[in-house]
Amino acid sequence: MISINPKEISTPQLHAYLQSSVGPRPIAFASTISKKGIPNLSPFSFFNVFSANPPILVFSPSRRVRDNTVKHTLINAEATREVVINVVNYDLVQQTSLASTEYGEGVNEFIKAGLTQVPSDLVKPYRVKESPVQFECKITQIIPLGTEGGAGNLILCEVVKIHIHESILDENGAIDQHKIDLVSRLGANWYSRSNEGLFEVPKPLTTLGVGVDIIPDFIKQSPVFNGNDLGKLGNIEALPTKEEVSIFVKENFSVKGVLSSDDQEKIHLEAKKYLNNDDIESAWKVLLAKK
Repeated sequence: MISINPKEISTPQLHAYLQSSVGPRPIAFASTISKKGIPNLSPFSFFNVFSANPPILVFSPSRRVRDNTVKHTLINAEATREVVINVVNYDLVQQTSLASTEYGEGVNEFIKAGLTQVPSDLVKPYRVKESPVQFECKITQIIPLGTEGGAGNLILCEVVKIHIHESILDENGAIDQHKIDLVSRLGANWYSRSNEGLFEVPKPLTTLGVGVDIIPDFIKQSPVFNGNDLGKLGNIEALPTKEEVSIFVKENFSVKGVLSSDDQEKIHLEAKKYLNNDDIESAWKVLLAKK
């Protein structure tokens, strides 16, 4: 057994040990709004429920290790004292991951992740329509846990209204754990699906993915692709060039055969095969070959 003094290793190393040891952790998909009315959406796995009477949820946006800056979520929470915490199920996981990309100030992650913002009843931040359960919250306390990079900021939120999709309820009106199909975070790229077990989601590009809003409507409206597929397609730095697409088609006879049929569903199914193998660039090349 190795023994470690937290003060004798780097913050990234310590962070990795903590995340890989303490889990699976539920995910708070936190929606906030700035003083100027700009929506922000970001996931946090330092999150849990701490009380039922009053109903209190707690999550913690940490200071960035690389430069000790704080996240827009914390800035908005301090300014407005309101947040909506949306729970994350398997159908949302890729779009949730894409929303964690550190887009610049003023960029709406709802749009970038291809999610639907709906008005809340008692707070200003928007809810994520696709989330199976949404908690409107008033922030009661924000407790800084340190001043250096990696330090958390404990946000205590009192739930003032809950919205639950009827599709996840059983015959008695209780939440069916199979239907809600929650996901949680572990270390590195690993997630856990409550219905099945471990799976990986590659981290969003540090160079910023193009986002779901860049995807053409003929792809977004296709019945072949779900939200997770769109989240993957949005997590690419730039779309392939015409030359790259042409070379790809020439080198892949099976793809050429699919494209010759002019059957859009078959073409989309071929692209989905690549998405299922996390080969996003090739999926894009298939989709753009007939554009």
